[in-house]
Amino acid sequence: MTTKSNIPLEPIDRWRVRIPKGAVAGMRTDGIIYTSPEFLAHVRTDNTPQQVANVATLPGIVGSSMAMPDIHWGYGFPIGGVAAFDIEEGIISPGGVGYDINCGVSLLRTDLSQSDVKPVLEKLISTLFTKIPAGVGTGGPIRLKSKDIDNVMTRGARWAVEHGYGWDIDLNHIEENGCLKEADPNQVSDKARLRGKDQLGTLGSGNHFVEVQVVEDIFDEKLAGIFGLERNQICVMVHSGSRGFGYQVCDDFLGVMQRAAREYGFELPDRQLACAPIQSKQGKAYVGAMSAAANYGWTNRLVLVHWVREAFRQVFDKEPMQLGLRLIYDITHNIARFETHNVDGRPRKLCVHRKGATRSLPAGHPKVPEVYRHIGAPVLIPGDMGRASYLLIGTEKAAQETFASTCHGAGRLQSRHAAVRATKGRHIAEELRSEKGIIVYARGRRTLAEEYPEAYKNVEDVVEIAHQAGLSRKVAKLRPLGGIKG
Repeated sequence: MTTKSNIPLEPIDRWRVRIPKGAVAGMRTDGIIYTSPEFLAHVRTDNTPQQVANVATLPGIVGSSMAMPDIHWGYGFPIGGVAAFDIEEGIISPGGVGYDINCGVSLLRTDLSQSDVKPVLEKLISTLFTKIPAGVGTGGPIRLKSKDIDNVMTRGARWAVEHGYGWDIDLNHIEENGCLKEADPNQVSDKARLRGKDQLGTLGSGNHFVEVQVVEDIFDEKLAGIFGLERNQICVMVHSGSRGFGYQVCDDFLGVMQRAAREYGFELPDRQLACAPIQSKQGKAYVGAMSAAANYGWTNRLVLVHWVREAFRQVFDKEPMQLGLRLIYDITHNIARFETHNVDGRPRKLCVHRKGATRSLPAGHPKVPEVYRHIGAPVLIPGDMGRASYLLIGTEKAAQETFASTCHGAGRLQSRHAAVRATKGRHIAEELRSEKGIIVYARGRRTLAEEYPEAYKNVEDVVEIAHQAGLSRKVAKLRPLGGIKG
């Protein structure tokens, strides 16, 4: 959506603008957008400030309605949106989580260098493409029976480990150890179960990918060393979510929440903000179903990590453990979670919605896995397929200002339809190969047209805003060598 916004944006400093309370009728708090003067022109032409202001009208909101530097138009909440709600008086909204519940990113490191991979890069990308099912509606070799899917919903990533699709040590490198305890399979529809039964271990379409990357630059040698990273080292990034299972959970609850909003007398500026009190029967039901979908998403990514390891095993004829294919971290950026944050000098339990936003936890925070608690939680920011991705670390400033949140990616500049129009007659895979030496395999040419690099903001600029604003701190830059898309 590209309607020019008339919402006032008041500069706070170089990296923040404020939407003052009162800019939209019913706002209960300010809106704050993390951006830069260079990006502000685009923020003004995109109507996302209206969405930030709309979120500020929701009952029980605590602090400001916020948006990260990768902000763009979304369903209800903007993508890049962050909002926290009081556990007793606040609401929960599917629009604040998104359709792809627990869309997120995994990052693996290897003991291989770029020189090790260069001679076999084409074979490696081809093998990944063969081993990893990808694309809209695509199923994989895992067929879940009713009992199995219930166990995935309640046990999360541990189910994958127990069935040979991951290592026990992986669980220590996943947010929440890959499982939310609030999951309630009884709240998940038969239609969602049907969509999820054969999609575990599959890659979605759109911006989802598996990408072989090289560490091009390091900004903090000490932290990079803790992660086992050095320049010219090969890494693999996986970006996917809960597939049709999570999409259906969201879809199932949109009607429920629209009826609930009327039942509780909420006056919403946008029907896409449909919501229910957290403590209501509808709110509790959505929490149970969303958490089940989140657990499916973590399980899905860990199975994808397993397929990656199997592809490396085949190409290099060595065990994945011998190749050092260790999971650095797995994060989610579409979720609502119950967290405790300091508000006005005292701890307060909140429901934090992050839609297209990543958690940025500082050193010592109890939610940081023990293996990283002395440095803070890793932050993974994927870019577009032609530029770069980043590894960062959580900060105390994010904990103080944004409920420990930062950006989640580059952020779109063009809609998918606009991207297809702009690339008519072009061959994106050939351009990437000839101009940048990047090998990309995709199930369809339309996906590459929708996801061509210029459809996105430059991830370097987005990450720099997050770094300079103190929301996360840069550790390493990862350049793509090749990858696969749905």
